[in-house]
Amino acid sequence: MSILASSALVLAACGGGEESGGGDGLSGDIIIDGSSTVAPLTEPIAAMFQQEHPDVRVSVGTSGTGGGFEKFCNGETAISDASRQISDEERQACEQAGIRWDEITVANDALSVVVNPANPVSCVSVEQLQAIYGPQSTATNWNQVPGLEPPYDQEFQIFSPGADSGTFDYFTDAVNGDEGAQRSQDVNIVGEDDNATVTGVSGSPGGIGYFGYSYFQENEDRLKALEVRNDAGNCVAPTPEATQDGSYNPLGRQLYIYPSAQALERPEVQEFVNYFLDNVNEVAPRAGFIPLTEEQLQEAKDKVSGLTG
Repeated sequence: MSILASSALVLAACGGGEESGGGDGLSGDIIIDGSSTVAPLTEPIAAMFQQEHPDVRVSVGTSGTGGGFEKFCNGETAISDASRQISDEERQACEQAGIRWDEITVANDALSVVVNPANPVSCVSVEQLQAIYGPQSTATNWNQVPGLEPPYDQEFQIFSPGADSGTFDYFTDAVNGDEGAQRSQDVNIVGEDDNATVTGVSGSPGGIGYFGYSYFQENEDRLKALEVRNDAGNCVAPTPEATQDGSYNPLGRQLYIYPSAQALERPEVQEFVNYFLDNVNEVAPRAGFIPLTEEQLQEAKDKVSGLTG
């Protein structure tokens, strides 16, 4: 945990693209950007890697999944963190720029719908989430959501990530059936600052928001995560077990890194990605993420081998 706490200080030392010599033979800069959800996993692994390879400087930015892919397809980054799969438009941009890549699953995540602890509601369906977040919704009070048990007479304070967020894309697709489609009226857009959702929801009896499981786990003393009614009609809480076995649906998801084949030609990048996969299941639960299954981990390693030849 001390590594997690100190990672921000370690990662502050990132400069330009010039390489410097190192006793272990590895040196240079590795620039990573993208999802604010994945960053709390990438950062501690980057800090650990730098401790072993002090002449390699790893920077981890949080421009959002969409912003990260824009930089990645422009050739500005070696690796893109993503909380959703690359879109067709982003894929085309990378192809036009000659950027070759593969999608590497690095963790599982339970996208968590959080409310104020004073809220008596414990379970919601996708349809009830649509009544709150749907693009046509004009509801202003919890008592306007059909079928809630128990009913709750409290005005909404609705929080949401911004449009560059992969979490926003995933949630709107899973809940509203259309990626990017969400109500615009009476919504507090927090951008990539998930802590603003924590502050807003914990400070308002009618608050509701959503983000990755790690942010809920870190703040579960201030928030309540709603169970979600799955495709079998069961109310399921966001837990590691339910996410890995698929019962927490439709809000269970995978998280990714996208390394470019060009960057993996550099020995420090190839070593970092291999190090990432060798350590990710140990770091993931301490950082609030759900580890990979054995099958997922092997598939990830096979994909890296395919990119590196």
